[in-house]
Amino acid sequence: MNPIHSVAIYCASSTKIKPIYYEVARQLGRGLALRGVTQVNGAGNIGLMQAASDAALEAGGRVVGVIPSFMVEQNWHHTGLSEIIETENMEIRKQTINNMTDAAIVLPGGCGTLDEMFEIITLKQLGVYLKPIVILNVDGYYDYLLRHLERSMEENFMRPAHRDIWKVATTAEEAIELVFTTPLIDESVRRFAKI
Repeated sequence: MNPIHSVAIYCASSTKIKPIYYEVARQLGRGLALRGVTQVNGAGNIGLMQAASDAALEAGGRVVGVIPSFMVEQNWHHTGLSEIIETENMEIRKQTINNMTDAAIVLPGGCGTLDEMFEIITLKQLGVYLKPIVILNVDGYYDYLLRHLERSMEENFMRPAHRDIWKVATTAEEAIELVFTTPLIDESVRRFAKI
C-alpha cells in the first residue's frame, strides 16, 4: 500500500453536466475523507470541484484549494475550504498541487482538466512526476481519449510501456483503491521516454 496522505483532484467547474458526474465526485470526496486523505483541488466554488470538496468536508475531511489570485478577485473560490493557497498564476497553481500531493485522480472535465491531466502524464513519462495517476472514466466520458492514447502507442508516438503511466477506474471506490495500490516508479522510467 502506498503512503497516501493527500490526493490531487482534477475536474470540471461546469454546472451544466449530467447528475452522474456530480454523484461520483461526491463519492470520491467522501471516500477520500473517510480514509483520512486530504483532498487538494483548484478551489472552485461550482461544478464537480465544489461537489467533491463539500462531500469531503461533510464527512469530516480536509480540503486544500490552490487558486490563482486573479480567480480569487473574481470570487471564483470556495470560501469554506480547510485552507486556501493563492498563487501568482496557473502554472504555479499546477506545480503547487503536484508538489503537495501523493497521487492524482482526474474526473471528467474540459480543457483545463485535460491540460492538467496531460501535464502530469507528460511529467511522469519524463520521470519527473512519479506518483499514481488515475483517470476516473465516469459513464465512458474518457473512452475516446483512451482510444486515442492507444493509437498514439500503435503509431509509435508513445511506447507500449507508457500505458502504465496511468490507471483507469470507472467508480470512485476503484479510483481510491488504485491510488493506494498502483506501484510507484522511480527515475529509471526516463529510459523509456524516447521512442
